[in-house]
Amino acid sequence: MTNNLTSSISKKLLAALLVVTIGAEILLYLTRFSSLASTLYDAVMVASIFVGIKLHRRLWSSVVRPKTKRQLTLQFTGAFLIFFFGSASINIYSSVIYNDFSDDYGEYVEDYTEMQTYEDETAKAPDPEESAVWSFIDRVDTIGSDIYLDAMAGLEEVWRLAYIVLFLVVCKRLFRGRWESGRRDIFVMAALFFTSILFGVDHTLDSEQSWPVRIGAIVTFANMGLLFGLILLWTRNLWLTVLVHSLYDIMATLSWYYIDNAVELFAFGILIVYSILFLLEKIQQKRRVVQVEKVEGAVQIGE
Repeated sequence: MTNNLTSSISKKLLAALLVVTIGAEILLYLTRFSSLASTLYDAVMVASIFVGIKLHRRLWSSVVRPKTKRQLTLQFTGAFLIFFFGSASINIYSSVIYNDFSDDYGEYVEDYTEMQTYEDETAKAPDPEESAVWSFIDRVDTIGSDIYLDAMAGLEEVWRLAYIVLFLVVCKRLFRGRWESGRRDIFVMAALFFTSILFGVDHTLDSEQSWPVRIGAIVTFANMGLLFGLILLWTRNLWLTVLVHSLYDIMATLSWYYIDNAVELFAFGILIVYSILFLLEKIQQKRRVVQVEKVEGAVQIGE
């Protein structure tokens, strides 16, 4: 995989990688002061899809047999469950160790929820018949905006992979002897750690926070970033990781503001699907073993 990730990079791709990584971070910081920077940051995230298409191919291995649709679905559901249980543990840890961050984040969720409720109660149309229509449109607009932002958040995995590629390319040049010896796992783990820390830091760039809150945010989101990075390396599927990230964020937003326990209900449904697919896959594997044994037995009899 490391050979594929660090294979020849054109100048255009290198420029795109720098824009998606360093450029996106600069824009994210500037969103504190400029709505234009926020718009440009969204544009970079959308454009990163094309970079992701290029990088996704580098995760493939010609040696590994392509997965079936069932195996891909099993991998996706497994990845989502890993992140669900992992993030739950991280949230419990942060609520105990980083009280300032936990309280600050809780207040943010409450304030946003109250703001939406207040807007719903005060939004009135002159015509009573139109009131319900406009209220519905406002609700759809608000929820749609939140879901759009959460879907965009999944593209942060393109950002992560782009950073990993750049980091490995630098290591390949600086530590040529160790690289050529094949001992490259340390570089992959270092890249994973580096991007996880940056993932945590980036979640504090767009707003000013006190240091106790900022440290809590960095540690919490860095741990979640580490989970996403492990999922990316395990699945070797960028878009699957993007989907897990987006869906989790969407369910979390629905759970906080609109539908109680949406994350837990969705995860329970995913668990049921995973269990069924896992059982079917095991049955299929046993059938394959039996078929192979029959073929080998027939060959031995023929000999």
